[in-house]
Amino acid sequence: MPGKQPVVQNTISRKALARSTVWKRSMLSFAQDWQLYALLAVPMLYFLVFKYIPMYGVTIAFKEFNMFQGIWNSPWAGFDAFREIFQMKDFYKVLRNTLLLNLLDLVVSFPAPIVLAVLLNELRIKWFKKGAQTILYLPHFISWVIIGGMIYQLLSTNTGLVNHLLKAAGLKAVPFLTDPLYWVVTYVSAGVWQNAGWGTIIYLAALTGINRELYEAAEVDGAGRLRKIWNITLPGIKPTIMILLIINIGHMASIGFERPFVLGNPLVTDVSDVISTFVYKVGVQSARFTIATAIGLFQAVVGLIFLLSSNYISKKVTDQGIW
Repeated sequence: MPGKQPVVQNTISRKALARSTVWKRSMLSFAQDWQLYALLAVPMLYFLVFKYIPMYGVTIAFKEFNMFQGIWNSPWAGFDAFREIFQMKDFYKVLRNTLLLNLLDLVVSFPAPIVLAVLLNELRIKWFKKGAQTILYLPHFISWVIIGGMIYQLLSTNTGLVNHLLKAAGLKAVPFLTDPLYWVVTYVSAGVWQNAGWGTIIYLAALTGINRELYEAAEVDGAGRLRKIWNITLPGIKPTIMILLIINIGHMASIGFERPFVLGNPLVTDVSDVISTFVYKVGVQSARFTIATAIGLFQAVVGLIFLLSSNYISKKVTDQGIW
């Protein structure tokens, strides 16, 4: 035993020395790049305050929440809120509408920025390219309340400008906002108009990373513009496309509140009512915060399943993924 004591002491001292070395290196790195760490602290603080600390509120889904008693003192209710949600007929309708509208957005809206970015990348007149890009992403900064007012002014059945022109031409008015099918088309089209230009920024940034020598070599081989797009441009931004596709699939169960709420009306509730508006009506207007929190937790779990599944499939099929 006496012979083992120096060995144990040496082991402890080596571990302490290693910890001290790591600590000194960390402090040296922090001293050299403290500006970068200071910049990183801002988004970390944002996520901590607005993303992680509020996760404590998820417990409301499992309690008979009383705002006067608070989250901690409200009695536990187990999974009663989830049982009540799954027994609601309207819940399955809004879940169907949410998935359907998000799927249409994915099919129609997701490729739009890619097409616009490729077209802008092929332009040779710089001033026209910059002007077109500015005009395309300006709608992103317009509120959905304003966009909704514009759409009603243009597409309303009785007073809309488009239907006035159709009637003047001897054609029938089109119920863009009152017929479920036309409403869905209007909803998706409005989303493309607002978001497509902004999405091109990401793909244009990815396009700058493609080696220009590849295009020169393709020209020497006699490749045309479409062939260069297909064999160089699209493969060059493939990792970006796959990452954004996976993220979009992960949001399949969640949907923004503004667009369906502003564009919806009582004549198209069968297709316009989605989970976010359902939470607003049932959870907020009726002050049933337990139900609202349970639906939000359900959305998060389903979204996580979609995200993990799409990332797994992407890794198997294309060898591209988020991680």
